[in-house]
Amino acid sequence: MFESIRRARLQRAGLSCGKTRRKHQEGDFIDEMRTHPAGAVVAYVFFFIGLGILMRLGTQVEDGLPAVTWLHMLYAAAIGFAMVVHERVVLRPEVCDNGVLVLVLGTIFTHLALVLLMLDVSSSLSWGKTLKAIVLPHAFGPVVLSVILGRRIGLFGAIYGTLFGVLVCISISAPTYMATSALLGFTGVLLTKRVRRRNRLFMAGLYVGVVAMGYSLLLHDAAGVIMEEKIGRMVGLPLLIGVVTGMVVGGVLPVLESVFGVTTDVSWLELADLNHPLMRRLSIEAPGTYHHSLVVANLSEAAAENIGASASMCRVCAYFHDIGKLSKPEYFIENMDPAASPHEDLTPRMSALVIIAHVKDGVDLAIKNNLNARIIDVIEQHHGTSLAYYFYRQALEQKAEVERLVKLGKAKEDDIPQVSEETFRYPGPRPQFKESAIISLADAVESASRTLEKPNASRIETMIDEIVQARMVDGQLDECDLTIAELARIKASFAKTLLSMMHGRIKYQKAVETRPATQVIVREEAASDEERASSALPSSKIVEATFTSDIPPAEVVVPAKKPRSRKSPPASAA
Repeated sequence: MFESIRRARLQRAGLSCGKTRRKHQEGDFIDEMRTHPAGAVVAYVFFFIGLGILMRLGTQVEDGLPAVTWLHMLYAAAIGFAMVVHERVVLRPEVCDNGVLVLVLGTIFTHLALVLLMLDVSSSLSWGKTLKAIVLPHAFGPVVLSVILGRRIGLFGAIYGTLFGVLVCISISAPTYMATSALLGFTGVLLTKRVRRRNRLFMAGLYVGVVAMGYSLLLHDAAGVIMEEKIGRMVGLPLLIGVVTGMVVGGVLPVLESVFGVTTDVSWLELADLNHPLMRRLSIEAPGTYHHSLVVANLSEAAAENIGASASMCRVCAYFHDIGKLSKPEYFIENMDPAASPHEDLTPRMSALVIIAHVKDGVDLAIKNNLNARIIDVIEQHHGTSLAYYFYRQALEQKAEVERLVKLGKAKEDDIPQVSEETFRYPGPRPQFKESAIISLADAVESASRTLEKPNASRIETMIDEIVQARMVDGQLDECDLTIAELARIKASFAKTLLSMMHGRIKYQKAVETRPATQVIVREEAASDEERASSALPSSKIVEATFTSDIPPAEVVVPAKKPRSRKSPPASAA
């Protein structure tokens, strides 16, 4: 309320337009709920209450099943304690906040509910006990968690989905259920490495179905009931359940991504569309920034691959990291007219404010266009709290010049400008995760590489080392989880990518008038070396030749005529 009153007062004074900038943060309360230990306790409490309900329902699938006793509850408590310890000790980096924890526990609970529902259906159809264990959707929970959060979390879901499933599905033999659930759940996790297309989920479900089909035949044979079950049901149902599981996972993923704010590689690839309206605007209104963003995307994607980070996320976020420059594209060097710089009419402080503002402008554009939350994070963090050094140094030089004039009596002390380093720093925050830090470094490296003269491997590596070292000294990498070993691999990747992009071309032999197909215009030359030395005109003649390769027409120099005893090199010689 007080903020709106202050804004209204500034608007009446003509110092504000009355509008507020869009904010990316959800608020302090939401952030606190995501990280507070009480949130994790509440999530576990609700999960175990739901588990108790499922265990009670599991006793009603068939008549004559024993009721849930305190012994069953003790088993559930022991397994639950193991799950909590496993998550807290081993998976703490992956389960980084309470939202992810709710996703994991909710998926396991949904998995158990679907298993119980399918068990009830199979019991009503009077299928055999062995077939009941095979046709349950054992791969659902592990595949969902593996695709969304990674295969480590997928295995976590497979393990505890199996252990809790034994307590829920008490109508099935415990060894049979455990073996079947572990086999199909782990197979699903194995087949979901880097799912980048939705059809991969269908294929994973198909392969899980094939494994279930083969295991069904072996299990029925080992149990001695293979002759009692219909072959079509014994083979076709496991295959059908596997395929349907893959299709259901593909349909559920967009809903889970939207609700829990996570993004899979499948969605990142869908977002990597250069026909997005913002990218089209960038290519037309700021072509230099557009090209810069593409190069940063290549650098960051290759570096992320080297350290096991999300390469797809790095590419997409790098595309959009500089969209804030659309507000004033002509103020940035890559889009600037070399003949007239708009910064010539501005003070260093004002120039720095214009440059720094592209971060907030980018966040505003991203929110307005409903971009992914991770993209907005990268836009905010890709400069961290770094210093706009060029304009800061310029401001210090101007201050030193005014101080000199004050000493000479040509200016007043009141004319000395106040230069604060904080004024020339980006608002931050610093990079908070690996992908953001990679893009931040790639952005700086790509910009600096444009200033290299005659780039080679040594100069490129030296430049990258200096930039990374400067960022570390300035504390820009303190809040992300990059290790020194990963930084070394990132630097090596940057050097390799830049060297391949900035490699030298072969110097083609100078063209001479030997073929009619090559149009060469040659000027008269002096006949002897003595005459060429005494002449003030250039001794060589410049020709324009057309090549059939992808190298553009270039100006080449034709050497002087050689004595007749020597043959002139052909125009095609390299």
